[in-house]
This record gives sequence, structure tokens and C-alpha cells, in this order.
Amino acid sequence: MVNDQYYQRRLLMILFVAFIAVTFIARLFYLQVLSPNYQERAKRNAYYNKAIYPARGIIFDRNGNLLVANKPAYDLMVTMSEVPKDLDTLSLARVLSVSVEELRLSLQKVKDRKINRGYSPYTPQILMSHLEPREVARLQEQLYKYTGFSVQSRTIRHYEYHHAAHILGYLSEASSLDLERDSALAAGDYIGKSGVERRYDSLLRGTKGQEILLRDSRGRIKGKYNNGLDDTPMVNGRDLTLSIDSGLQAIGERMMRGKRGAIVAIEPETGEVLALVTSPTFDPEILAGKDKGEQYKLLEQGEGKPLLNRAIMGGYPPGSTFKAGQAAIFLEEKVITPETRFSCFRGYPLLRGRPKCHPHAPSPNLTYSLETSCNAYYCWGMHFLLDDRKRHRTVQEAFEAWKNHIIALGYGYKTGIDLPGEKRGYIPNSKVYDKVYKGRWNSSSIISISIGQGEVLATPLQIANLVAIIANRGYWHRPHVIHAIAGVPLDTAYTNKQQTGIKSSNWEYVVEGMSRAVKAGTCRAANFAPGEFEVCGKTGTAQNPHGHDHSAFIGFAPRHSPRIAVSVYVENGGFGAKYGVPMGRVMMEYYLRKGKLSGGGQSVANAMAASSISYYSNN
Repeated sequence: MVNDQYYQRRLLMILFVAFIAVTFIARLFYLQVLSPNYQERAKRNAYYNKAIYPARGIIFDRNGNLLVANKPAYDLMVTMSEVPKDLDTLSLARVLSVSVEELRLSLQKVKDRKINRGYSPYTPQILMSHLEPREVARLQEQLYKYTGFSVQSRTIRHYEYHHAAHILGYLSEASSLDLERDSALAAGDYIGKSGVERRYDSLLRGTKGQEILLRDSRGRIKGKYNNGLDDTPMVNGRDLTLSIDSGLQAIGERMMRGKRGAIVAIEPETGEVLALVTSPTFDPEILAGKDKGEQYKLLEQGEGKPLLNRAIMGGYPPGSTFKAGQAAIFLEEKVITPETRFSCFRGYPLLRGRPKCHPHAPSPNLTYSLETSCNAYYCWGMHFLLDDRKRHRTVQEAFEAWKNHIIALGYGYKTGIDLPGEKRGYIPNSKVYDKVYKGRWNSSSIISISIGQGEVLATPLQIANLVAIIANRGYWHRPHVIHAIAGVPLDTAYTNKQQTGIKSSNWEYVVEGMSRAVKAGTCRAANFAPGEFEVCGKTGTAQNPHGHDHSAFIGFAPRHSPRIAVSVYVENGGFGAKYGVPMGRVMMEYYLRKGKLSGGGQSVANAMAASSISYYSNN
């Protein structure tokens, strides 16, 4: 009995040991054969993949002018196993012009495998990036004192052009999230963070080459794997040609100095953006150096938010520029004819003269209403569209019909421009007003939207896109800043026409009204070349509850076969004729005359550049 119990215990012990052994063997088999993680770690121990950095693609404007190039820079590398324990960090910090604390933190980050994937103390690791040649020259004189440190060459961005910062964008070191998203990236790599640098990053940065080096069990380099036959060459990034005219962009930025707002110019036939000015702005060069982190913080705190791309992110009431689209919608919905006249007694009669109008003939027709920017005319149009039950069964149904037209004109949603960060603006739907007015509302409740006020918000890009639609008599191309990519065809999304659903004949009446506005109406200052170029335009003065009114202008030229469509929006600039019209005139003249201005045009440009607006009382 005792022997049986002993035998059973021994058997159980043997089975237990056997189970442990089998489990252990199975685990080893999984780790060494099946587990990709173990295989990957084993490979990293045996091989060192040395990256060969390609040259990033360079960027030109539409006329072949160089905007962004590359210049040599250097990385300070450290092989931690070779660094003596008594490293004189104070002396090295002085050579590098950094604090001791910053140097020590950098050394700690190098050894942090969460930050630095594939870290080995026996292979060179990036300690500091983007050293300038003068810094490296000073460092090379002292480098013999610091065992384990070396210098690796690479390139950084160099700006031949000191404008268009929001279009061009900037580079920054790839974050941990970037590394997770893109397996082609490694710690220390730089990628585009804004503008076309971000949008076209994968094309611009090219493909890194690779040298596969052998290393021993201690991580020391022992030569090339397979005599270099498995090495891969680098592929340089693709060059970009942008659609912008660098001269036009520069003069737009010059005129916007001391002001907040945006100027957008589009080539109507193609949708190519000729200029995309936002103000305040900054020199893109300041985010290319070693101190770009500090510079970025200063820009974040800068007056007027210079990092904000107002051209595609700013939400503004379009004001009277909205009337040009409204006129076409009313014609298409058969609310009016070109000869329809509405009464105006310096304001909208149904609401006792609100909104007000500037003095003009008491019963304007369509073209005259655009020439004089009559508010009452468009209030009447909205009244008959929304409140006539013969046309639509309910005010909600009528409003949705109007909203669909507005959306077809590019409002309320992103245009799809090839720049990151675009905002959609805002066009309300009928449910918004049902909620506010408990389902009981009509045109009088929301009359301000008829003239581009109230809840309606648009970006300067969307406003410029409307001008392109008018110039094209009813269609538009998705706005884009890319003109060509070396070796890659342009995305068809930018070449396909988008129709508005409004007949071209209706747009002709809008064009005629805008032509009259320049010849004899509110935009007379935009008529820079009578008999040479027929200019069409429309002013906008948008009410601002937080300060002075905004100054706006839309225009295109020539009337027939248009080559440029432009929108100008100046925050707190007052009447559209004060800032919007003169700036729009200069932009059109400069482009149509291929970079030359008349004496009058130059005087206007100088006057705009010299003027500024105080925003302290408006904040």
C-alpha cells in the first residue's frame, strides 16, 4: 500500500516535470520559429541596417522659380559603448552650445528603446540633428576629445523664397505616432508637418537606401553583409511645381502687412491657386533651423495667430459678395427674372428698412442691384423663395432647396484643396431654425442670410471659388496648389469639372451686374485698364459683432476668357471699397500684366502696404 502511494507520487512528479519540459520546448519553438517579434530581435542583433538618406524633392513655382531647395546639414552620432564613463558633459555641452541638462537628456533619450527603436550601444545613434556647417566645423576641431562621437551628413530645407509659409509648410522630426503609422520611418527622420510638405510628404522624401552591416554578439560592426549585394540604393524625392505665382504671392503678402485676413487668387479655367495669402504670416526659414522648436512656440503665442491659415481655416460672413451667388439661384428657381424690380427705400420695406441700403434708385433690377449692392433686393428674393407656398409646400422644403444650391456653389463643405487643415465654413439647415423657432419661422426670421450675414460662414477660399464659378459661367475645378509632380500624373480629382446645376445663361446676368459695378458702381477703383481689360467685381462689407466691419471684394478679369479670379478679405477693414477693392485691383493687374504694375497700380500697392489696422480694441 505504501509502495503504491509512493509509485503514484513519483508518477505524478514525472508527469509534472514532463509537462513543464514540453511547455518550455513549445515556448522556445514559438519564440524561435513562429514568433515574428523574436525573429526581428534576432535579426537586429545580427545585422545593422544603416540608412542612406535621399535628397528631398525641391519645389518650384508655376514659372519655374525655385522656392525650396536643400542645403547640407549634419547629425551628431553617438556610440554609447565607446563613450567613457567620465565623459566631460560640461565641456561637450559648451562645444555644442547647449546646456548640460539638455545634453544629458538627449543621451538618456538615445538609450530609451520606446523612443529609439532598435537601439544598440554598439552602433551609432542620432544624438542631435540638423547641425549647421559652422557648428560642425567648430565641433570637428574638438571631436578628438570625445570618444564615441561622430558626424553624419544629411540635408535640410533651404528657402530661396521667404513667402508662402502656409503653402510650403515645414518639416519636423517624426513623432512616435508617425513612426507607428509609417513603417518606412525611423527615429530621427524628418517629415512634412504642414502645407505641401505634409500633403506630398511621401513623394517629396523619396526612399531611403540601406546598407546591411554585420555585427557580432556584442553589436560591433564587422563588415558588409553578403559583400553589399543586398544593399538598396536610395531614391531621391520627386520635385514639385506649384501653381502659385511667386511674385503675385509676394505682393499680396506685402499689401496685407499690418492687417488680418486673406487674399486668394485662382485660375478659373483650371482651379489652380495663383496666390493664397494669409496674414499675419511668417518667414518659412525660421522653422527650418535647429531652434525651430523655440520659434514655433513664439509663433503659437504671436499676436494675430500667425500659424493660422486664414485663407482655408478662417470662417467669415461673406457679406455682400454672397449676393452674386444669390442672384444666380433666384434666377434658376424662377423667383425673379433679369428685369424684376423690387422696391427699396434705403432698406427692406417689409422689416421697416432693415437691413439698410446705401442711397440708390428706389426700384433696381437684377444687374443694377449688383452694381449698387442693394440689400433689399436680395431680401425680397429670399422672401419669395421661402414664403411662396405655390413654389414649395413648406418653408423647410424651400430652405433645403436653397441650401442645396449654395452647397453646389462650394459653400458648407471643404473644397478639397490639397492643403491640410481646410475648414468647411457653415451653412445651416432647416432643422437648425426649427429648433430655434419651434418650427414657426419664415424668411423674415432669418433675413440676414440673404445678404451673407447671420449664420452663414465661409472661408476666403470658398469665396474665391465662387468667383471662379461666375467666371466659368457655372462650373468649377477643385482648387489646388499643385501644378505638376515629376514623373507622376496629376490627380484627376483636380481636372474634372464640377457643375453647379445653374444654367450658364443665368450666370451671364451676374457677370453683367459685376461688370457694371466696376464701370460705374461700388467697385470703380478696380477698373485699372479701361479698354484693355474688362474687369468684373463685387464689394462686400460684412458686419462684425466684435468690432469694425470686415472689408471684402471679389473680382475676375478679363470678362471674356477670364485668367484670374480673386477674393480679398480684411478683418475690421470697414467698407469693401477701402481695402478689398484696391488690393483686388493690384492682384489682377499684376498677374494680367505679367508682374508689372502701372504707376497708379504701384501707388495703390504702396499705400496698402503702408496702412495698418489696430486690433487691440476689437479683441
